[in-house]
Amino acid sequence: MTSYIRPLDFRNGRVDLSHGSGGRAMAQLIDELFARHFANEILAEQADGACFALPAGAGRMVMATDSHVVSPLFFPGGDIGALSVHGTINDVAMMGARPLYLSASFILEEGFPLAELLRIVKSMAQAAREAGVAIVTGDTKVVEAGKGDGVFITTTGIGVMPEGVTLGAGRIAVGDRILVSGMLGDHGVAIMSHRENLTFETTIQSDTAALHGLVATMLAAAPELHALRDPTRGGLATVLNEFAKASGHGMLIHEKAIPVRSEVAAACELLGLDPLYVANEGKLVAFCAAPDADALLAAMRAHPLGRDAAIVGEVIADPHAFVQMQTAFGGRRMVDWLTGEQLPRIC
Repeated sequence: MTSYIRPLDFRNGRVDLSHGSGGRAMAQLIDELFARHFANEILAEQADGACFALPAGAGRMVMATDSHVVSPLFFPGGDIGALSVHGTINDVAMMGARPLYLSASFILEEGFPLAELLRIVKSMAQAAREAGVAIVTGDTKVVEAGKGDGVFITTTGIGVMPEGVTLGAGRIAVGDRILVSGMLGDHGVAIMSHRENLTFETTIQSDTAALHGLVATMLAAAPELHALRDPTRGGLATVLNEFAKASGHGMLIHEKAIPVRSEVAAACELLGLDPLYVANEGKLVAFCAAPDADALLAAMRAHPLGRDAAIVGEVIADPHAFVQMQTAFGGRRMVDWLTGEQLPRIC
């Protein structure tokens, strides 16, 4: 006779070590939580991996992986669940690819409330559905109390890149224009202000979002797009330094052209932060040839995730491959690599 198994108590229950043991409790957690909310035909096969066919004429495959350890787990405008989906989708999209599938791996701490885990999983499921991406395989581990921090999530994404699309630092050339898709610093400041219990007239929301739709629009408008990157940890400044080093060219940006919300600028001043180094989770940086810049900017602004896009600078000849900023006062200053950790645990 099969013994009765009481359903998981998602109101008051907590994760315990048996949920990672590989036994009945783990199977119940998978069935009642992950399989229920991530449901799709591939996941329903309950295999150790996922087998899927690629679209006809899909071209090359792209794979990216990202781990998410953000603190706090819930913040204005998002949570670790949506962030774990968007972050990996965007890594695939920055290659010019269309994301198709995700895997999700959870490290749970003993004692973590099941109500909070349910909230995170629902957020992941919604983010994946809205992006048109299926979560098709995953893994769960549980660590002893005090040896984790609630929940860590690692996601891996698979996508396909059409023939003829090639993006990367090697394509960046002197004279290229540098564009950003919108207001910078929202995510990092939302995390920090929530963490420090700071209040402003308007709540600063994380910009976490999946960017592959915007990227497709950009490629349609400017097929010869040179490079893309999402400015997450280290912000715009880090992306520019990475591309300057990889391309061997200098970068010149213009302070007046860089879009930053007044609330974010005020918060950065209060916290002693530079918006150029603050993380974003729903913005991108693009490089294109000068003749394509206006058409690309118009296409970006026509998309909901690019309405505040701006041309912020250009690629210049510089044997030292420095990144510089033309200040609002007319001078120039160096925009160097970030030293240390400006914002811990922001993604």
